[in-house]
Amino acid sequence: MRGDAGPLATRPEIGQNAAMTTQLYLITPPRIDAQFAETLVEVLETGAVAALQIRLKDHQPDEIRELAPPLIALAQAHGVAAILNDDVELAVELGCDGVHLGQGDGSVKAARELLGKDGTIGVTCHDSRHLAMLAGEAGADYVAFGAFFPTTTKAVSHQADIDLIQWWIEVFELPCVAIGGITVDNAGSLIDAGADFIAVSAGVWQHPDGPAAAATAFQALCAAR
Repeated sequence: MRGDAGPLATRPEIGQNAAMTTQLYLITPPRIDAQFAETLVEVLETGAVAALQIRLKDHQPDEIRELAPPLIALAQAHGVAAILNDDVELAVELGCDGVHLGQGDGSVKAARELLGKDGTIGVTCHDSRHLAMLAGEAGADYVAFGAFFPTTTKAVSHQADIDLIQWWIEVFELPCVAIGGITVDNAGSLIDAGADFIAVSAGVWQHPDGPAAAATAFQALCAAR
């Protein structure tokens, strides 16, 4: 399995929070406006974010071409990996650090040919050990499991159990990302299970105290476990 390339592809020293076992993998809201970058800066300046997935599901490709570059630049300026969701060709065009592939978004091999050896490739594996092993064998840099909790960000047809995280980290070196309905209130069990990353969207952007406060709370939670 691949474990030697890309900013997310080592354990445990990943991103800017290398002292922490679990790190925050932040996902953008599906729809943003031009002012979103100002909010993102506040979150990035907390130092809590290891990776930013740009997942603008409610925008067309031409809109993403306009909205994403400032986010990519901000992430990279803060030492945060910028990962585009779904579209490897667009990820290369925009200068992202990598791409996150769903099960219907093409092969790891094809993505690697476009991104090169240093690009980061993550793969959604739902609740499947088999899919995760296939992704690792194909050369992915990390695998993502979920959903672990109910989520309003996307329709969920797969429910993952925490023991999947425990099994994965005991057997494989490839980093794993836990995703799906994660909040400050429920993330502790995933951190305790050993998830390398917790992927959070609404749990940050919709936090009652604001996104920056949420990111700081996740950072404190990871540091305390």
